[in-house]
Amino acid sequence: MNADVDLQYACAVSDLPTRSQFVSWVNAVLHHPDIQTRLKISRKNALTIRIVDEAEGKTLNETWRQKAYATNVLSFPFETPKGLKIPLLGDIIICAPVVVHEANEQQKPLLAHWAHLVIHGTLHLIGYDHVEDAQAERMESLEIQVLQQLGYSDPYNTIDKP
Repeated sequence: MNADVDLQYACAVSDLPTRSQFVSWVNAVLHHPDIQTRLKISRKNALTIRIVDEAEGKTLNETWRQKAYATNVLSFPFETPKGLKIPLLGDIIICAPVVVHEANEQQKPLLAHWAHLVIHGTLHLIGYDHVEDAQAERMESLEIQVLQQLGYSDPYNTIDKP
């Protein structure tokens, strides 16, 4: 079961991950045993990943979260109308300049940070959250498992920096 990923580039930033990398990160989440059990995946799932600049990121964050700054990732789960079966998970918005800034500031490999944010956003689309401590621990645990499966380090481990 692989996801159908609509990738939209709404900014001019170099050094972006490839389409196949974005797709592989989403699929790594959807193929995780805990996720398969939760979703009971039996059909192809679709989602959009939109890469934006700071202006669009700020506008979206102000509109939907009432925060006057661009954030790294926003997730908009699709709410299927009652009685319809549409395999759409939703939209992930990633602000490329924020991702680059954070990776540099946190001394993380840029590609690893992109992977983390796509995985984080995908988990939000399928119902995971980090509002309460127990939810945050479960979501972070899944993020770490998927990232390690893909060969990336624990993004929450500040001791393991290069």
